[in-house]
Amino acid sequence: MSRPRAEGPRAGFALEGDVLRCRGDWTVREIAPVEREFERSEASRSRVSAIDASGISALDTAGVVLLRRIAAKLGHDGRASEVSGLRPEHRALVSFVESAEREDGESAEAPRSALERVGEAAWRAAIGSGRLLGFVGEVAVVALRTLASPSRIRWRPILFNVRTAGFDALPITGLLCFLMGIVIAYQGATQLERYGANIFVADLVGLAMLRELSPLLTAIIVAGRSGSAYAAQIGTMKVTEEIDALRTVGIAPIELLVLPKILALSIALPLLTVYADVLGVAGGMLMAHSELDVGYADFLDRLQRALRLSDFLVGIGKAPIFAAIIAVIGCHQGFEVAGDAESVGHRTTVSVVRAIFFVIVTDALFSVAFNALGI
Repeated sequence: MSRPRAEGPRAGFALEGDVLRCRGDWTVREIAPVEREFERSEASRSRVSAIDASGISALDTAGVVLLRRIAAKLGHDGRASEVSGLRPEHRALVSFVESAEREDGESAEAPRSALERVGEAAWRAAIGSGRLLGFVGEVAVVALRTLASPSRIRWRPILFNVRTAGFDALPITGLLCFLMGIVIAYQGATQLERYGANIFVADLVGLAMLRELSPLLTAIIVAGRSGSAYAAQIGTMKVTEEIDALRTVGIAPIELLVLPKILALSIALPLLTVYADVLGVAGGMLMAHSELDVGYADFLDRLQRALRLSDFLVGIGKAPIFAAIIAVIGCHQGFEVAGDAESVGHRTTVSVVRAIFFVIVTDALFSVAFNALGI
């Protein structure tokens, strides 16, 4: 039998027969020496029927964990030793720790089924869709109120966003669309040359760029540049409580932050699309001249015959819709930020992914509709 330690405020234990008596403050500051002493003592190798905790004057969760560990080690027949004599407040703490351990054990031992995970994902998607629709409705209400009173339109933020989303995007948009025109002409050159149809490369490049690729590529680039910037800007303002400050002084955040971005992007994206059309056709024309010996004048003459005004307007008409999608999703994800830096990064990523997804889905719907209408 181990000797009882000297009485005092420090935590300790004593083995008396088949009862382990605990005393002192079993808190995180005191239990480390107790645990080391228990491992070295005869008590750790004894059969104990009960643990008397009436002498414990203070107990926290670290003490509870050690007490339960000792009880489990000293028990027999697979059962932990009984802990008795706990004060009511200590008993409540022990019950709380036990319930938490049971919940963790159940979650670890019983993973959710595939159907449950699918249901949870569907429920979260439904909640997210409802919030997005509510945000769209709120933006529509504020937009109608602003149109009824044009003096409320904030032109300086609109012009600033036209510059950042439009003018600043000219280099990357022009370069990518120019290269895309080269790629289309180069890929089509091999097949067209087999049949002596070199001149039809103008049809291929013109229709592909003006109807589909120019508006789509421009929207994807803007979603990556401006959509993410909108989400990060508004999300950071929410983290720093600037959004709450605006509401406190009577300024509607949507009127100040969202509407100028939507209007600016609706102006900038069609102009960027026209610019992308020109650069894409220029790239295709350059490749047609070098690979198929199609002269610049012949290329432009065939392009004029192959294209209709509706082909150009189809691409330009998509741009404002894409702009509204990108701006609304980016701003909405900014307002969805939970309040920390990690949430800002997550929502910024989600804004880009969802904006590109909805842009491509919308473009596919446009293609089906235009085909049905014969446009």
